[in-house]
Amino acid sequence: MPGMVVFGRRWGIASDDLVFPGSFELFVRVLWWIGTLILYTHHRGHFDCNGKGVLHTYLVGLLVVLALIILSLWSIVYVSAQGTITNPGPRRSIPALVYLRALLYIPELVWACLGAFWVSDDSKGCDLATVGAVVAAVIASWIILLFTGVGVVFVFDPLGNPRTQPAAMEPLGVRDLQSTEGTQFFSTARSLAVKVWESRLRLLCCCLPQDESHRAAFSSIAQLVSRFFSDTDLVPSDIAAGLALLHQEQDKMEQSRDPDDIVTHSPSSPIGEDLEAELEKASHCMQFAAAAYGWPLYIYSNLLTGPCKLSGDCCRSRAAEYDIVGGDHLGCHFSSILQSTGLQYRDFIHVSFHNQIYEIPFFVALDHKREAVLVAVRGTLSLKDVLTDLSAECENLPIEGVTGACYAHKGMCQAAGYIYRKLVNDGILNQAFSVAPEYKLVITGHSLGAGTASLLAILLRPSFPTLQCYSFSPPGGLLSKALADYSKDFVVSVVLGKDLVPRLSIPNMEDLKRKILKIVSNCNKPKYRILLRGCWYELFGGDPDDFPTEMDNRREEELSQPLLGEESLIIRHSSSYQSLASDDSPAHKAAHLPLFLPGRVLHITEDGPSRRSCFSQARYRAEWSNEMAFRSILISPRMLADHMPDAVLRALNSLTSERPFSLCPSSLNDSQHNTI
Repeated sequence: MPGMVVFGRRWGIASDDLVFPGSFELFVRVLWWIGTLILYTHHRGHFDCNGKGVLHTYLVGLLVVLALIILSLWSIVYVSAQGTITNPGPRRSIPALVYLRALLYIPELVWACLGAFWVSDDSKGCDLATVGAVVAAVIASWIILLFTGVGVVFVFDPLGNPRTQPAAMEPLGVRDLQSTEGTQFFSTARSLAVKVWESRLRLLCCCLPQDESHRAAFSSIAQLVSRFFSDTDLVPSDIAAGLALLHQEQDKMEQSRDPDDIVTHSPSSPIGEDLEAELEKASHCMQFAAAAYGWPLYIYSNLLTGPCKLSGDCCRSRAAEYDIVGGDHLGCHFSSILQSTGLQYRDFIHVSFHNQIYEIPFFVALDHKREAVLVAVRGTLSLKDVLTDLSAECENLPIEGVTGACYAHKGMCQAAGYIYRKLVNDGILNQAFSVAPEYKLVITGHSLGAGTASLLAILLRPSFPTLQCYSFSPPGGLLSKALADYSKDFVVSVVLGKDLVPRLSIPNMEDLKRKILKIVSNCNKPKYRILLRGCWYELFGGDPDDFPTEMDNRREEELSQPLLGEESLIIRHSSSYQSLASDDSPAHKAAHLPLFLPGRVLHITEDGPSRRSCFSQARYRAEWSNEMAFRSILISPRMLADHMPDAVLRALNSLTSERPFSLCPSSLNDSQHNTI
């Protein structure tokens, strides 16, 4: 549903978004009115204190103002609950009701000032209960006025200026962009959108230095984000409703689908490869990938014992015992790494906590247990890392011997290049292999660190043909198909459950946007019911709701001319959008260069029901998958929790430490099954 247009501009809220805030304020106002009526009834006829005339006028006027506000709020809530997301016809009177409610703020402000005047000058001699009630009413008035102002700021849309909109006589739906006027309009709109998003990024990252590299990153990210939102006219609540509907739709499809065939071996390796051995290696490497996050993750994972274990080591100076660079003045990061990995000081060759855009922390250590020189790259832990994540355009990465298009995620490609120069040009790897020449090179990382580690492995592969890389929860939009296939010989990606990040790429986000538009435009239930049902489903589960669609009760001849059909939510044709009716739009597929997960993919899922008690022990299974299985974003309450490094480490430890209890029945009956 397009944003509501009132006071001559478009706002970031729709006409059906007033049900919940209006209901809450209506509840408060009714209680307030009842309390004021009781107070007035109690004192009627014997106002015998100073300023009794002012008090009488204040209470009577407050009752009248509250009654008018209650009526206006009830009307707003009732009208806002009518219609559907894409059928605002029954809500056409909402702007007038909003104007009426806004006018009622004027007498409310006057009465708040009158109450404050009475309390300050004329309340002497009145009982404390009366004075307290009036003070509470005055404070409540000012609080509501304050929150109203905050709400106005929150829903303000900088792009809602009517002067930047097309002519009023243009159609509401998809507009013709062939004319010079239309092209000029959208060029101006895109430029304004980029500036707005760039300003938002600068405000969000106001604590970062505003140097040339940061400004370039802000501009690049702003262009990417503005392009993504430029072809839709949705408000945030529309997206929330679409995600709720899509989650239930995906759960229905999952429940009705036959169990997938088990992939019994890695797609690019011999059938006899031992999955258990890979899990053992992955579990071991994940300890280093998690350790790279330093003390925040260590304290989070060890709330009771972590602070005590680190307190004695944080301020101890050991600068001479290892090569450490930047960002760990008290030594807490390094102490937590020691605690997490079990290594000794002498085992570390280089530790860097230096952190800038495209420059992320890492450490190099000797892993004597696996006889490896191990490079661990940290994941996202700062605003600078977030900017590296969001620099998601493609960057060429030519690799000798790889045929086909070679490109990768720009931010992580730059970060991998930074670490590569440190390892090679500064002689860090030479130093490590001079100590342990027989060791092999292993690279690991989680999330941002996983993507960077995979690209670093690709860069180092010509010099270290036997290297291995374990990439935990890497981003889905990382490598071109040619590089992804090339990396299968030496990279293993580990994905837990319905983790969002391995499914996150620009094409996948475009696909999600298209699905949200389609499911929202077809649902014939009001938004507040969709959101209530969605919250209940997320919290308590149950059967997915089978929401009827707009098409269920429409005659066939009307389907070609919906009141506000799918394309009403599209303000213009973009290169990523052709038809919501088709799930395989060629334009959609060709809009952005496809990017894939690195290497072979090891997918870990929970065994048993999708929902379990918070106190029950999770049981996991692992199986080989492929990058094509992650070409769609799955909506789930665990889509973020499954990405956390402690959750991935816990799942791997569960699989490796309790293997006899985690084997699938099929693998017990078939010795060649490689599924745990």
